Amino acid sequence: MGQTLGCIQVEQSKVVIREQFGKFDHVLEPGCQCLPWCLGYKVAGRLSLRVQQLDVKCETKTKDNVFVNVVASVQYRALADKAYDAFYKLSNTRGQIQAYVFDVIRASVPKLNLDAAFEQKNEIAKAVEEELEKAMSHYGYEIVQTLIVDIEPDVHVKRAMNEINAAARLRLAANEKAEAEKILQIKRAEGEAEAKYLSGLGIARQRQAIVDGLRDSVLAFSENVPGTTSKDVMDMVLVTQYFDTMKEIGASSKSSSVFIPHGPGAVKDIATQIREGLLQANQVQK
Repeated sequence: MGQTLGCIQVEQSKVVIREQFGKFDHVLEPGCQCLPWCLGYKVAGRLSLRVQQLDVKCETKTKDNVFVNVVASVQYRALADKAYDAFYKLSNTRGQIQAYVFDVIRASVPKLNLDAAFEQKNEIAKAVEEELEKAMSHYGYEIVQTLIVDIEPDVHVKRAMNEINAAARLRLAANEKAEAEKILQIKRAEGEAEAKYLSGLGIARQRQAIVDGLRDSVLAFSENVPGTTSKDVMDMVLVTQYFDTMKEIGASSKSSSVFIPHGPGAVKDIATQIREGLLQANQVQK
């Protein structure tokens, strides 16, 4: 009915290119527009002003000869005030954009190593956007945004990179583990040394106290019992200590079987050995 009356409806975010007898006449804005077909007017086409997206996958190689697939996402739109250029100057907008993306990526990525390509993907996207902006502005299009959404090397290269990364992390973990073991061993050795030092001090004090006690006992006994010598008193003390030791061994529930020579001669030998040890200790202290 609208076409019969010479009227058409233009949707929002779109413009209509009107021609008269095959020649461009006017750009019709959204809303109800007059189109008197009887005067040779017709709709040449419709142009969307919405932002459109084009994903471009480009295969190229890096400076270190690694082939990668670079995926660029280009967001663009036609300008309402340049609808004539956008409609008439380009027959394949998406193909034109794809060609420029290929050109810039294949000129930029081969200058970079693989690691640098990952690190500088924003610079690559900026170079693509600047080149597209200069080229597409002449055709009535605006480049809204350009993104490098993926850089995908060959599957064998990715596997090798993962193995290198895993080996580096394992080496770091081994170093850390070895360092921790080293610290534990050092601390353990320091603890053992300190324990042995303190144990030695305790034993030395214990022996000194035993020597002092025996000396006092011998002197007191010699003074109270006339006619006895220091040797007699020492032998009696050693025999007493010997039987006390045997008693403690027999009374302990955790003691093992102990086989030692027993008899008057054995006691004499033990007394002689202890006496000689004490004399040597006194000589060392002096």
